[in-house]
Amino acid sequence: MTTTTASVNLPAPYGSCPLSPPPAYTEAAREAAVTRAVLPDGTACWLVTGYDEVRAVLADARFSADARTPGFPFLSAGQRELATAKPSFIRMDDPEHAQLRRMVSKDFLVRRIEELRPAIQDIVDRAVDRMTEGRTSADLVADLALPIPSLVICLMLGVPYEDHELFQSLSRTLLDNRTARPEAERAHAELMGYLAELGRRKRSRPGDDILSRLAARADLTAQETASLGFLLLVTGHESTANMTAVSVLALLRRPDQLALLRADPGLVPGAVEELLRHLTIIHLGLGRAATGTVRVGGVTIPAGDGVICMLSTANRDRELCGGSADLDVTRDARRHVAFGYGVHQCLGQTLARVELQTVLTTLLRRLPGLRLAVPADRLAYNRDAIVYGLRALPVTWSGEVTHASGVAASR
Repeated sequence: MTTTTASVNLPAPYGSCPLSPPPAYTEAAREAAVTRAVLPDGTACWLVTGYDEVRAVLADARFSADARTPGFPFLSAGQRELATAKPSFIRMDDPEHAQLRRMVSKDFLVRRIEELRPAIQDIVDRAVDRMTEGRTSADLVADLALPIPSLVICLMLGVPYEDHELFQSLSRTLLDNRTARPEAERAHAELMGYLAELGRRKRSRPGDDILSRLAARADLTAQETASLGFLLLVTGHESTANMTAVSVLALLRRPDQLALLRADPGLVPGAVEELLRHLTIIHLGLGRAATGTVRVGGVTIPAGDGVICMLSTANRDRELCGGSADLDVTRDARRHVAFGYGVHQCLGQTLARVELQTVLTTLLRRLPGLRLAVPADRLAYNRDAIVYGLRALPVTWSGEVTHASGVAASR
């Protein structure tokens, strides 16, 4: 497949279906797996939309993940600030990337996350208890989707949960493509300052948490400890919160798929993979910069050119989905690239999977009458954020609410 001469203006507007990628990306993917695109500042870059081609770019060390590399594509000043001001290891190349990633990777191993599953289940049950106590409606974003990953990542990092409003507010400022550079710099400095001070306290009074272990390392400065904590804190709650809300919405909009899960909760782990594939909340893609001349999908990409890998279209490619990319909770979707691909694949993917599995299984069991409280076309989305999601998800329920103990109570 070869490139077309047409260019896509980034970021492209959404179409009639808010849970689908913007039509311009889908149309570009139909034309070619690699095409030209134009960034908001007028700079040209490459848009990679095909499944095989996205994996090829993300697995090739000649495409740098370091945002300081000449030609690296940015969609906003805020995104540039987040990526280049004291960059975290996801914005570094090997060997620096591998060295820093190893410092925290043990805490995200499958075995370690599985050990946390009972604690995560307890957090989910308590959140559902609070959400349903004395009422029959709620905002699933504010009352469930956001508190759960925030509590989990605070538990793992050793961050006081009473500070969650601070880091959530600062995270959203940094992840919003509309944020001007001065505001992004202020938010970044405030959050880094908070984490640096917390790291200093952990050094003198350590606990059984990630920040304490990082603060105790002689080979890390306070600033480096804060930088690692910053990455884990921001990515550890915002993406999972958004994915939780849009997953519930997608299922409520597809009663046939929801019925399959209610009939067989054993399908939930596979359904989570399918929801990750189908929704792919990193709608704006992953940026890379070519450090050498590379040929991808029949197209020559020169050194110094920026590339954006569109995960959402890759996850709907025929190569992955076959005949239909429609939501199908019985599909084997484990080959998706929602968490990226290659050495930079998301460190927290196992944690995200367990959180999503636990939330969906618990809602299926405890709130069988869950439904939308407003028409779907009245919902508001965070369309300007790096991580796509809902601003609110009003829901209601009727009939019995099953408590964590298994006892049902009428509402």
